[in-house]
Formats: sequence, structure tokens, C-alpha cells
Amino acid sequence: MSLMLVKAVMTPNPVTITENTTLLDAMDEMRRKGFSRLLVTRDERLIGIVTELDLMRVAPSPATTLSKWEQNSLLARMTVRDVMTKNPLTISPEATVEEAALLMRDKQISGLPVVEDGHIVGIVTEKDLFNTFVNLMHAPAPGARITLKVENRVGVLAEVCRIVSDLGIFILTIATFGDQAHPEIILKVREQKVDELVQNLNAAGYQVVNVSVSTE
Repeated sequence: MSLMLVKAVMTPNPVTITENTTLLDAMDEMRRKGFSRLLVTRDERLIGIVTELDLMRVAPSPATTLSKWEQNSLLARMTVRDVMTKNPLTISPEATVEEAALLMRDKQISGLPVVEDGHIVGIVTEKDLFNTFVNLMHAPAPGARITLKVENRVGVLAEVCRIVSDLGIFILTIATFGDQAHPEIILKVREQKVDELVQNLNAAGYQVVNVSVSTE
């Protein structure tokens, strides 16, 4: 399964509640499970999403004169239907994580229900996408992270990889960033012959702008 598809990074079979769930019960569910959002269903179909922020907006202020019993009584009378976002945006499990990230960024939302053939199969959140980026960059793995500036031309990536390969160094991951004219290539490689690799890259005309080595 490709790491770059939503189905590989989502939380499958998410906990759901109904629109008739009280706000007090929804709050309890979030606290017990450590969730910051819950999907709302009717007849097993998605009809809404309620977040921790939604509940905080309607919860009594700490400065309220209401007693604890009165606060709980108020929250027990209100239902999720009163505060949820109806017909939330969804995404397919076959969508790419880039599509999910763009949709969440552009719509300023922190989680997307994952729906297939009208049925909820998962939820993907900002945390899932952060974890995907960390894994993509092999951040937990020891090695050397080398950033170099290059010209945007055909064959440049192959040339860089050849320099690394000629030294027998194993590449963990490659990523590109920056503007189109002078992008940056980030190499995460095994911690082997790092100084020699940097020398060879510089000698080939590439500008190495950063080298960092992690051993843990």
C-alpha cells in the first residue's frame, strides 16, 4: 500500500456519534478517547462533524455564575445537532496525501472524513499528515541530511544521484524545494563518507548549503 495515499495514513473505522448525542456525552467521549473531533452519522451515513472547538464555543464560560450542576444540565439538554458542521468536506481513500493536505490548507480545516461509496471508512487529520512527512523524510532514522542548490534542468537529479552512487552511499530519501529557477535538493543518506560526498558535490559545481548529521 502506498504511503502517499490517504488510505495508508488515515485512522480507519473512526468513532462516530449521532446527531442526538448530547454535548455533555460528546465532551466525555472526546476526553476519554483523546479525540479533538467526532463524526456525526444518521443511519450510518455521514451528516456532520463536531470538533472540540465547537463544544468550547457553547460551553459555559469559567466566569459564569451557573453552578456545576446547572452547567452540566445545560450541556445535557443541547445536542450535537445544535453545533455540528453539516455536510462536511470528505475525501476518498484513494486520494493522495497531497490532495488531502491542499484541501485542508485551502479550507482551513484540521481533519477530513474519508468516505468510499457513501460509507465512512476513516478520518485523516493534520497529525496524520505531519507523521507522513516525518516518515517520508526518514526523520527518525540516523543519517546525513544534505541540502544543495541546483539549476532546474533535465538530468540534474540523475547527476547528483550518480555522485552519491559512485561513493557507494545509500540514499534514504530525496526531496526538492524552492523556486523553479534554483530549487534545492535535500538528500537524506546513510552516514557514510559524508565529507567526501560534500567535496564531490561541490567539485561538480553544486552549492552545498547545509549538512546535518543525526546519529539517533
